[in-house]
Amino acid sequence: MAAVPGGRRSGPAAGARFFCTAGRGLEPFLMREVRSRLAATQVEYISGKVFFTTCSDLNMLKKLKSAERLFLLIKKQLPFNVSSVSKGKIFNEMQRLTNDDPESWLNAISIWKNLLELDAKKVKLSQKNANPLKRKVGENDIIAKKLKTAQMQEIQENKECQMEKQIEEETLEQGNFTTKRDKSQEELQNDVAEAVDTQKQNDLTFRVSCRCSGAIAKTFTAQIFIHLSDIYCVVGIPVFRVPLASRAYIKTAGLRSTIAWAMASLAEIKAGAVVLDPMCGLGTILLEAAKEWPDVYYMGADVSDSQLLGACDNLKAAGLKDKIELLKASVIELPLPSESVDTIISDIPFGKKFKLGKDIKHIIQEMERVLRVGGTIVLLLSEDHHRRLKSCEESSVPLNSKGSRTDKPGSTECLNPEEKAAISEPASSSFAASNQECLDRMPPFGSLVPVECYRVSLGKTDALIYKYKKSHSPGQ
Repeated sequence: MAAVPGGRRSGPAAGARFFCTAGRGLEPFLMREVRSRLAATQVEYISGKVFFTTCSDLNMLKKLKSAERLFLLIKKQLPFNVSSVSKGKIFNEMQRLTNDDPESWLNAISIWKNLLELDAKKVKLSQKNANPLKRKVGENDIIAKKLKTAQMQEIQENKECQMEKQIEEETLEQGNFTTKRDKSQEELQNDVAEAVDTQKQNDLTFRVSCRCSGAIAKTFTAQIFIHLSDIYCVVGIPVFRVPLASRAYIKTAGLRSTIAWAMASLAEIKAGAVVLDPMCGLGTILLEAAKEWPDVYYMGADVSDSQLLGACDNLKAAGLKDKIELLKASVIELPLPSESVDTIISDIPFGKKFKLGKDIKHIIQEMERVLRVGGTIVLLLSEDHHRRLKSCEESSVPLNSKGSRTDKPGSTECLNPEEKAAISEPASSSFAASNQECLDRMPPFGSLVPVECYRVSLGKTDALIYKYKKSHSPGQ
């Protein structure tokens, strides 16, 4: 992840307490990101949410890539006791939750307003400090516009004089009607002024909603913003109207943007590297990577004309057409020399529309062929892909492109221990144990050694993000 130093200086002086929602399994990525990007402290998580304290301003907070939505935390406490099935009693509990500590609301709203004011000041400052060269270049145009405006005013004045004469004549004939019309206009102006004053007094508004899960969801549903579950109660204010996961630069969505960014963040992308997505689809992974790590040569390949057309439209919309090259090619016959790519990141298709079957073995073989020694592969695999790859290795099917049998080097023999320690940053003991279980289940594939694994949610189904390192050239 690209570190952004100094971005937190103009935020709340003492730091504010926030929380983000995240897709299941992405909590470790979000915890690392808030520490790196926002210099956040007091970082902790519960399933689906990450809590942190930061002094960052709105501009920096908007840059979070692995989060779904961002909230200013009002309070977090133990769950409700739902022994009673009375909706009235539960409603009273919810009222007490939101009303028993008005100080927390006042503090949160004060921070929220300060964030907005700081953002507004920055916008005004950037407009004030617009490039003076543009003003000088446009001086002649401005003078010409002023002359043209003066001429137009003269013409307008002549028209107005004519209109005044007509109005005077009409007024003499319709004096009573004109008087009534003026009175109605005055009344309308007064009503508008009163509405504006009322709007100024009531300009602090919130959209309130509620989401319940667990046992409490079976007994009560309400429309206030409280996150309720069997293990916690969380109250917060949404910081942005649009979710962070909704990328303005993606015209047609493919893979979930947060998943795509998480995969790219694992790939150790360095400036000047060659990065390939051999099954790019609509190009979401490449878009996320190119936005975060721009000084890289990106390539995307796909066999589908419609997918490549959609990817091209996405690149144009994101302003990245010159940064990413698209190729029509099969993933099992890439038009690239052996060991010519530094990094491969790809979402291996699965589901009813994509039945790869045994082709998954040939796909991995071709990726292994074009990847340089020491290079990284990050793949999104279904459970079926995982089982097939594991069975291929256990049945001793050779995975190198030359068809020769390869040994299975252990990960400790093929990786620099210091490098492995730097890459691995488990968010908690439970995440570390889960990831280690995935790694234990997946042996090396030829020269590709698995080094990290994360189980993530894609909504209706789960998938596995696997990271591999190429330890040696096949056949050696």
